[in-house]
Amino acid sequence: MTSIDPLVPALAGLVVDALWFLESCDDDEVDLDSAVKMMEGMSGELLRLPLNQRDRLLRVLADLADAEQNPARREFLKTFPFACGLVEEQQD
Repeated sequence: MTSIDPLVPALAGLVVDALWFLESCDDDEVDLDSAVKMMEGMSGELLRLPLNQRDRLLRVLADLADAEQNPARREFLKTFPFACGLVEEQQD
């Protein structure tokens, strides 16, 4: 893992978890339109990051995915940059 302020991976993980929660909720847990609106808003904010900060976020997400023990969360972390529009192609 790179030498990054520990706050950055913690916050990145929370953003990922919030989006994972919204994506996986049933209609009786969270209104679908509200969930989509929140997910689009969060993705939009990430896309407004300056390029150097976006690259830093991508490195942190890759580090989090490499360290993740839960296979489902690891897969979500790996696909997160593409799903949010941070990268144009799915990374392997």
